[in-house]
Amino acid sequence: MQRKSTRQISIGGVKIGGDAPISVQSMTKTDTRDVDKTVVQIQRLEDAGCEIVRVAIPDTVACERFGEIRERVALPLVADIHFHHRLAIKAMERGADAIRINPGTIGGQRRLEDIVAKAKDRGIPIRVGINSGSLERDLLRKYGGATPEALVESALRSIRFIEALDFHEIKVSLKSSDVVRTIEAYRLISREVDYPLHLGVTESGTVIPGTIKSSIGIGLLLYEGIGDTIRISLTGDPVEEVRVGYGILRALGLRRRGPDIISCPTCGRCEIDLIPMAEEVERRLRHLREPIRVAVMGCGVNGPGEAREADVGIAGGRGGGLLFREGKVLRKCPQEELIQALIEEIDQMVKKR
Repeated sequence: MQRKSTRQISIGGVKIGGDAPISVQSMTKTDTRDVDKTVVQIQRLEDAGCEIVRVAIPDTVACERFGEIRERVALPLVADIHFHHRLAIKAMERGADAIRINPGTIGGQRRLEDIVAKAKDRGIPIRVGINSGSLERDLLRKYGGATPEALVESALRSIRFIEALDFHEIKVSLKSSDVVRTIEAYRLISREVDYPLHLGVTESGTVIPGTIKSSIGIGLLLYEGIGDTIRISLTGDPVEEVRVGYGILRALGLRRRGPDIISCPTCGRCEIDLIPMAEEVERRLRHLREPIRVAVMGCGVNGPGEAREADVGIAGGRGGGLLFREGKVLRKCPQEELIQALIEEIDQMVKKR
């Protein structure tokens, strides 16, 4: 993979684009007017490894509370604005590290000009966020719907207007719930601009279907070198969005964070109760940030080989299994002791590192 070289911007202390690592974002799902719940959710996201959090600002009260939230959390915050451009201006005054606007809902170029003037004055990046569900009507008529070309023209229309105001701290997203349409739109915009691209498949569904759609859409684009930051849109706990995001990056070798668990699907050769064991290992290692490869294997066909390639692992046999570390067999354990032995070995390895 060779990433396309893009301009670099900063959102808070997080660099996006250029040679910066691909960052993982999420969005709060609480009522922004409830400061305590929103702060708790942001802190949970931070613990999960989230690097940037977007917060919806639907009205003036939410904007006021946003300022309180900003004072209580450390992560960079992006204020998400639709319809009311004055809320974008107020959010910047209350500490937003970036603004997300949608040209289809912001209300025209005069309002956009006011937002750009404030962003320019405060050195705050703007995300031009295009969504297939809220495209400008003239573009829907021109293209006969929310096609990839329509998404790109919407983005370019706003980008060129903002550039004419001598503002270039821009990030771009082109999202659709249709995976193929999303991929094609990002491919097209990547040829047109050198601004960092925020990848996502919007409204992708609950955890399993959403993970599938996001992995295909985002993963394929990243493999082609397109994309500088990602957000996985799932109907569910936003912490799961972060876990899936890092999982995609880890699978492509783009980020190394947390455990990479290799576990066999099991079959008729498996002689230990491996499925609950693998689930327990995943649950007990969920807090780890240290990159470590862990194998949880169930039989003698591929098990010993996979376990030897991992940093640490187990390979099951009848009623028990072998514990491996860095390619060497440490000992044989009965089934009821295997998981605890594995976890203790991982703890020792992490402490040593």
